[in-house]
Amino acid sequence: MARSETILALQHVYKYFDDFLALDDVSFTLDQGKFYSFLGPSGSGKTTILRIVSGLILADKGQVLFDGEDITNLPAEKRKVNTVFQNYALFPHLNVFDNVAFGLNLRKVPKSEIEDRVADILRVTRMSGFENRMISELSGGQQQRIAIARAIVNEPRLLLLDESLSALDQKLRQQMQYELRSLQQRLGITFLFVTHDQEEALAVSDEIIVMNDGKLQQSGSPVDIYDEPINHFVADFIGESNIVPGTMIQDFEVEFVGKRFECADAGMRPNEAVEVVLRPEDIEVTTQDQGKLVVQVDSQLFRGDHFEITSHDEDGNQWLIHTTNSVEDIEKVGLNFTPQALHVMRFGEEEEDFDARLSQYEEGDNTES
Repeated sequence: MARSETILALQHVYKYFDDFLALDDVSFTLDQGKFYSFLGPSGSGKTTILRIVSGLILADKGQVLFDGEDITNLPAEKRKVNTVFQNYALFPHLNVFDNVAFGLNLRKVPKSEIEDRVADILRVTRMSGFENRMISELSGGQQQRIAIARAIVNEPRLLLLDESLSALDQKLRQQMQYELRSLQQRLGITFLFVTHDQEEALAVSDEIIVMNDGKLQQSGSPVDIYDEPINHFVADFIGESNIVPGTMIQDFEVEFVGKRFECADAGMRPNEAVEVVLRPEDIEVTTQDQGKLVVQVDSQLFRGDHFEITSHDEDGNQWLIHTTNSVEDIEKVGLNFTPQALHVMRFGEEEEDFDARLSQYEEGDNTES
């Protein structure tokens, strides 16, 4: 039987820990051969989903489907899933070879096959020649590679990574992001990576699933998540944003800070209260007479590749600006931005409502009850 493109699906999954609702009606699908990241703050439900998918805990309600088969209550050892934990969970009393071969030995794979498969996977993870090293003799990045090698030598269809880069220093962490992405593309295994680091998720992922308070907030490509956040939480959590209240006058026209501006959004009710997002890097600093807005500069910091300017307008709204040009402290400047730089959000909109609104508008019916 041919395998479906969808490898994993969660359908209306709930999970309680005593009286605490950790997952609240979570549904999503993962396709074969992609790199997915679950992104959200601590306590948002990311790791709980990973543990349910791996079989370490069971959902209280809902279904987990793998290749279309219900594995909701299937024991962990029978799932075609492997996990790389945050602390790697390597065996310090075993050398590198025996750590990588551990799962194969448990399954009583023939010795000659174990030797071939371990050699292959160590070559893929660039750890050939380390077979006889003890774990304590390896650097953090090398230990991370061995943890991944031990997981993928078992040929899982799905690899789960639980904050597996968080213990590394910043430079090594960035290096391992490239290696993880390259490894996933070479192997064609579906990766599901849990992180609270926005830059990390944006860098490595084909698709990102944003979580908060046990609910799925938004899913999509890194560009979609960054450029088109659907609610205040996503806009504020992913990168840095200026978020101000406004009114959607009509399609492609929004009002905020007492002025009307052309924008790229549509499909909302006329004169609906909204929030407007403007990313700091999408703002151009100019003179007062040429700016669409005028702000008072409060401070600026040099960040190496840009200046970070904090400012406020006459209504008291705070504006963060990223620019390659410095300004004089405590002066007024003008701000320019394109219509495409403005992103308009409904209050509290969820992904299902967002998708329905866009579909309705694209079909030519942008009237709403």
